[in-house]
Amino acid sequence: MASTNQRVGVLFGGRSSEREVSLASGRQVTMNLDRGRWTGVPLFMDGAGRLWALPDKLVYQNTCADVEARLEADAERVPWEDLPNRVDLVFLALHGKYGDDGCVQGALELIDMPYTGSGVLACALAQDKPMAHAVLDEAGLGAPRETVVKRTAFASDPVAAQAAPLAEPGLPMVVLPAREGSSIGVSVVREAAELPAALTLAFEWDARALAEEFLDGMEFSVIVLEDADGRPEALLPTETVTESPFLTYDDKYMPGRSQKITPARVDDATLTRIQDAAVAVFDALGFHGYARLDGFLQPDGRLLFTDPNPTSGMSPSSFLFHQAAEAGMTAGMVIDRILDAAQRAHASKRGPL
Repeated sequence: MASTNQRVGVLFGGRSSEREVSLASGRQVTMNLDRGRWTGVPLFMDGAGRLWALPDKLVYQNTCADVEARLEADAERVPWEDLPNRVDLVFLALHGKYGDDGCVQGALELIDMPYTGSGVLACALAQDKPMAHAVLDEAGLGAPRETVVKRTAFASDPVAAQAAPLAEPGLPMVVLPAREGSSIGVSVVREAAELPAALTLAFEWDARALAEEFLDGMEFSVIVLEDADGRPEALLPTETVTESPFLTYDDKYMPGRSQKITPARVDDATLTRIQDAAVAVFDALGFHGYARLDGFLQPDGRLLFTDPNPTSGMSPSSFLFHQAAEAGMTAGMVIDRILDAAQRAHASKRGPL
């Protein structure tokens, strides 16, 4: 008898600086799909943006370079326009540029392919931190003090370009690319003499750099999941602790480099305040399905969401699975919720999600 399972294309890899994180996420999603409901179809995006259907043996390669070295011999090239013949919906396990920034979402909209998570506009907003902060500030949800520096302005008049961030937010500050994730290109600047190098590093990754106030409060992440009625529900926040000046790439992904404490070590009223604010951020940015919202609880009580993400890393130690376990959910149960939310959202949409 033919299977009635929905075919889920698990899409990972990609073109961004976070492609190795995406590989780990895609592997976990593929492993934890409920085989009674879903048939997994691993799909790899290579560095040129092409899609490949992978055999299981390539899903478990160590790096994206390892996968790419074997694509021609062991995988099958899949044209984008052929996806509707291969899968019923796509689980987006991509991260960063050309992944969770609206680009792939737009491509999938053009071929009428349902996908997990948020739509084009929400993803684009979230990836562009200055724009996301502006929306949150306008909604009364607060944003860090910050200034955007353009690469062209820095190249033509470095002194003038540095004057603006030195005035606002002032020292100390954090300098980062306007559109990156996983702490790529981030510097903490405590003295004015450190600013040129920090800007130069940020410009390696984007044409704009964001200089924002250094936040020294409790850093947290909170997962928001839609329930069966489409209402956003915030899980218990995770507190992250590191000895670094900020949570670096290695701190996030290397074992033993940081602590993830769920729930965060604050009183119940503060936990609820973070959860309520996370739902408000989710709504303000127009997210769908699920999201991971990172921020800081400052010593003065300010609650600032600095990094709203329309997707989440899905390695075994990810915030998503930490918080799901605290709520009594297995990895498979969370993946079910995300896929169910995607099917509801795309069944009822009018135009792009």
